[in-house]
Amino acid sequence: MKKITIVGAGLAGSLLSVYLAKKGFEVNVYERRSDMRKSSKGGGKSINLALSTRGIHALKEVGLYDEIKKIAIPMYGRMIHPVEGDLSFQRYGKDDSEYINAVSRADLNISLMELAERNPGVKIHFNERCSGIDFKNSEINFHNELTGETTLVKSDIVIATDGATSAVRMEMQKIPRFNFAQHYENYGYKELIIPSGEDGSFLMEKNALHIWPRGSFMLIALPNPDGSYTCTLFLAYDHSLGEENSFEYLNTEERADTFFKKQFPDAYKMIPEFKKEFFNNPTGTLMTVKCFPWIYEDRIALLGDACHAIVPFFGQGMNAAFEDCTCLNDCIDKYGTDWKKVFNEYQKQRKINSDAIADLAQENFIEMRDLVSDKEFLFRKKIETELYKKYPDTFIPKYSMVTFSRIPYSVALQRGKIQEEILKELCAEADSRESIDYGKAEKLINNRLEKLL
Repeated sequence: MKKITIVGAGLAGSLLSVYLAKKGFEVNVYERRSDMRKSSKGGGKSINLALSTRGIHALKEVGLYDEIKKIAIPMYGRMIHPVEGDLSFQRYGKDDSEYINAVSRADLNISLMELAERNPGVKIHFNERCSGIDFKNSEINFHNELTGETTLVKSDIVIATDGATSAVRMEMQKIPRFNFAQHYENYGYKELIIPSGEDGSFLMEKNALHIWPRGSFMLIALPNPDGSYTCTLFLAYDHSLGEENSFEYLNTEERADTFFKKQFPDAYKMIPEFKKEFFNNPTGTLMTVKCFPWIYEDRIALLGDACHAIVPFFGQGMNAAFEDCTCLNDCIDKYGTDWKKVFNEYQKQRKINSDAIADLAQENFIEMRDLVSDKEFLFRKKIETELYKKYPDTFIPKYSMVTFSRIPYSVALQRGKIQEEILKELCAEADSRESIDYGKAEKLINNRLEKLL
């Protein structure tokens, strides 16, 4: 049986090792960081994740979903916080059967590592940084960050799941005709904590993703099992979107305090350590990575953020990476150990869809920060819901296609654009649900959407 090396023991690498071990492969996973079970749980990444249908499918396939479900918190929709006025709730799906799950990145990663190590064919090596790779011979140099020793590892197959700044991908960029695009948003993010009440209670609605949309910036909050919320402020780095609305401007305690108190008054009251957290917590970056090819002959492949990092505004980064694992597993089922066919089919299926979800994620940022409080947008959403009820197999909201189904992302992108055109056309001629021309709606749906089924 072939030996497989996985570079990176994050979420995707740990899950993939379980898939491969179940097929009887000998798997060695090399991780640059120390064992998160023995040190800081954060791992340098955002604390909360939104687990949805694609990720759930993968966890079910490896037998971990029931365990993760116990520590996940269902979120049935968005709770919108205006600067002034009442809160409003926007449901994600058609009913309570459709929801996303707030889950701890660290807890999920730890559970996947422990599941992986329960397989005798899997071994995880920590503090091992990839420092070079010989593509022709599938040999990787790993530098131990604690001992300073370098180890040469030879294997039959190498799969890189080492994130957006992948060391393996950087080496692949030296190969002739390797296409690579990296785009940094002019937005950063900073995490803050709303602690639980004195009795461990939630200070806001527990089963919702909270959003404070403010046009060019926003704050979101996801619930944690201990009653706290992890808040994330998304804000421009510089003055390009308004002098006061940038991290560059908020460089003193007085400015940051004034800004937050003015823009997010209800959240401000619930963050007692605001100034301390704002200046002590790092400002994260947002980037999109697209590249091609993802594979080298029949020996090396990229997976997850290593080949398609995306911004977090559709909650699909982890789910997309998990779907990569599912796809690769299916390709092995189909082609066995003919790795050339396995890798080519995997790349063919996933490249078009990873590009699509990257575009969808950037679109959804605009929706979350700008449109969720816009009257015209909200009216179109109401009509979208009505059409979904009338034509549940044909007119499926873009959000539902992405989040509550396994419809390919590329199909969701294509159908979503057509549906938006239909909604704009119908809503331009109406001012209420009752005045919508549903006869025209049916014709538009039949003519523009059914041919895509």
